[in-house]
Amino acid sequence: MQYSFLVEKSGGSNEPEFVEDIKNVTVASGREAVISCVVSNLGKYKVGWIRAEDQTILTLDSKVVTHNSRVSVTHDGVQTWNLHLRQVKESDKGCYMCQINTAIMKKQLGCIDVHVSPTIIDEETSADVTAREGDNVTLVCRATGRPPPKIIWKREDGAKILVRRGLREAFKGYDNITGETLHFVRVDRKMQGAHFCLASNGVPPTKSKRIVLDVNFPPVIKVPSQLLGAPFGSDLVLRCEIEAMPKYIIQERRNSYKVEMSLTIRSFAKKDVGIYYCVATNSLGKAEGTIRLHDKEIKVHI
Repeated sequence: MQYSFLVEKSGGSNEPEFVEDIKNVTVASGREAVISCVVSNLGKYKVGWIRAEDQTILTLDSKVVTHNSRVSVTHDGVQTWNLHLRQVKESDKGCYMCQINTAIMKKQLGCIDVHVSPTIIDEETSADVTAREGDNVTLVCRATGRPPPKIIWKREDGAKILVRRGLREAFKGYDNITGETLHFVRVDRKMQGAHFCLASNGVPPTKSKRIVLDVNFPPVIKVPSQLLGAPFGSDLVLRCEIEAMPKYIIQERRNSYKVEMSLTIRSFAKKDVGIYYCVATNSLGKAEGTIRLHDKEIKVHI
């Protein structure tokens, strides 16, 4: 079925007139857009709404003629004709024409701008990254939306992002960093962890992606107490602190001792005196720490 305007011949100078310009509107995707056309002296004439881009007739007088169920028209009973677009889509963006079917067609344009919440482009955004300590690393986050989204980087644990601009510069910590790319010069183990890229443009919701940076380095062992002494018969705990990535294999050993991370000696005896080795290995190397254990006599004064 096709529709067209019936043109009414002018019966005098008292013809309809537009009272004011149609105000352009901006709405978020999914909301309702309403543009209004105000006409005086309408009399026997009729008002219609047409999409300017393709000349699709949407409404005639108070009737909707398009098959688009999201379109409706209202009239305040006096001068104002409102075109309603529900659940607005990005494809609804454009200009709409209010027409009066006078002998010489009178028309006005009003435009709708549709803002769209961000979408992160997975194929153009970094996945989890593994690098060796000292490498340069760049994380990338790209997103679409209208208006174009702003990208902000934050650490998942709330710690500051450590970066330096050049090889000779010291690290500086930032609560967040703005931009599509996050550059790490000579990445350090302190920089590893989960990072969020957040894309926002004022149209909710904000979108995010979690990107994990792992920094591989050979094991390093720190022994808090390299020399331990205790009276015979007491209990002792030997401890080693290890840093390594990828995950290390750790042993504490003296002769046949093989345990993880710490070694507990109960009822310390003379046979336990000696040197204990804490050993950690991963695919990048091996580290070793030593703990010397000796007896500590308790002298009784009479």
